[in-house]
Amino acid sequence: METTSTNQAPSPSARSGGQILVDQLVVHGVRQLFCVPGESYLAVLDALHDAQVAVTVCRQEGGAAMMAEAQGKLTGRPGICFVTRGPGATNASAGIHIAHQDSTPLIVFVGQVARSMTGREAFQELDYGAVFGTMAKWVVQIDDAARIPELVSRAFHVATSGRPGPVVVALPEDMLTDLAAVPDARAYTVTETAPGAHAMAELKARLDKAERPVVIVGGSRWSEEAVSDLASFAGQWQLPVYCSFRRQMLFPANHPSYGGDLGLGVNPRLLERIRASDLVIVLGGRLSEIASQSYELFGIPTPRQDMVHVHADANELGRLYHAAQAINATPRAMAAALAGLGRPASQPVWAQQTRQAHADYLAWSDPGAIRIPGDLQMGEIMAHLRAVLPADTIFCNGAGNFATWVHRFWPFTTFASQLAPTSGSMGYGPPAAVGAKRLWPGREVVVFAGDGDFLMHGQEFATAVQYGLPIIVVILDNAMYGTIRMHQEREYPGRVSGTQLRNPDFSAYARAFGGHGERVEKTGDFAAALQRARDSGLPGILHCFIDPEAITPTGTLSAIRSAAQARLRG
Repeated sequence: METTSTNQAPSPSARSGGQILVDQLVVHGVRQLFCVPGESYLAVLDALHDAQVAVTVCRQEGGAAMMAEAQGKLTGRPGICFVTRGPGATNASAGIHIAHQDSTPLIVFVGQVARSMTGREAFQELDYGAVFGTMAKWVVQIDDAARIPELVSRAFHVATSGRPGPVVVALPEDMLTDLAAVPDARAYTVTETAPGAHAMAELKARLDKAERPVVIVGGSRWSEEAVSDLASFAGQWQLPVYCSFRRQMLFPANHPSYGGDLGLGVNPRLLERIRASDLVIVLGGRLSEIASQSYELFGIPTPRQDMVHVHADANELGRLYHAAQAINATPRAMAAALAGLGRPASQPVWAQQTRQAHADYLAWSDPGAIRIPGDLQMGEIMAHLRAVLPADTIFCNGAGNFATWVHRFWPFTTFASQLAPTSGSMGYGPPAAVGAKRLWPGREVVVFAGDGDFLMHGQEFATAVQYGLPIIVVILDNAMYGTIRMHQEREYPGRVSGTQLRNPDFSAYARAFGGHGERVEKTGDFAAALQRARDSGLPGILHCFIDPEAITPTGTLSAIRSAAQARLRG
């Protein structure tokens, strides 16, 4: 007698490519995405109509990609962005490049011309492999709707594995309307790579014989628990810990082991300590140009100090630095192993050095010690922000000298509280703030922006208004591209060219979009203006006028120009 099995899964029903794709996003845990709509992926937009996925409609594709990248940076899960073909894709490239250099998981779905038109340079056609091949971990075009589950699953795994990064998925318009009967994929998983017992024993032996060790933390794939584990290890061993460029959220600034960050305009005493060290533990980062001080802090390929390099991607080990010990491990697994290493047998010989390193950091980051030219004293403003804002406030910034006020004077003590591109991309702050506030509406989100920086993606302030996201944008207006002017005065003193700006009234700009705007010309105006902006419940802009001479916290344009002129005179 024949029996019929009841354990077989039912055959999947036919779905459009657009529906299959959206179903895969849900399977992989996507609950938010960012887009600028385009006719090239209408079938996806239609499928999203009924999906439990929050869609944020943005004003420019670069902003959409940066919002998605910001969420990837905060959560470790791939940020999701949809853009249309051609101009939409090229606009998004700024966000893709940030994800590449910052090692952030990001998946950008890009519309494409119909398959029958490819290779003819059809309307808005691009060869995405050629365009994005050097800035994405993987670029793929899905030509068969039945392969969507397979290739989207691979996209999630590639974006999050090893050294995370961006994946670009091209979607031919006609493929999205094809019908296919195919089962969904399983939800993606992330593999953690742990250090072996032998590697940990070797690392402990190196610590036992060291006299001046330091830890430099950076990269991605961290978590709140991993940061806590690292802090526990550093406390047990009384090790000085330094953060890489724009990675300050990876170690609490109020920890007695914290010694500052390896960024731009770095504390000279910090550099002296690292140069004098005899053991450098590089945990999670690549030690790229800024953190390595133009690749001069350590020897390449052989560092002058003993180096232990820990990285999640084996391809990064030995790429620049031939470390004395290379460990292929993810930050979470490595931090857990370090926390379990136990205490040293006796008081470390470097304990006093660690205490001094933290004292040096506290002195360097004291905003009360800073005076700059003009009526707006940024040191006092930073002191006020430290007094009134929650410790877990998320600070966002793009690129420019203005960012120094945040990086040097705000004490990052909470994981997932910093959104700043290590790639140095301008215009990042406003869209990153939208991404953060969409993710965690209960957290305060503050943007620091320069006048030139803000208008790179200032239109995304409209997105904040549309979705009721009360971010606060502090614009420091010195009527120029300040960083470039600084370099200009250093190299070509007195020959100002191409760096001057004429700006709008940014407080009126905020009100025009439906937000809250304030004009701040003096230090005494700031506190009340900030409070009114916070109380408004609206996205707000504080238009702050800073003296052009105040180009850095401790330097002026005139001093830079004079020094350069003296140098040129011989």
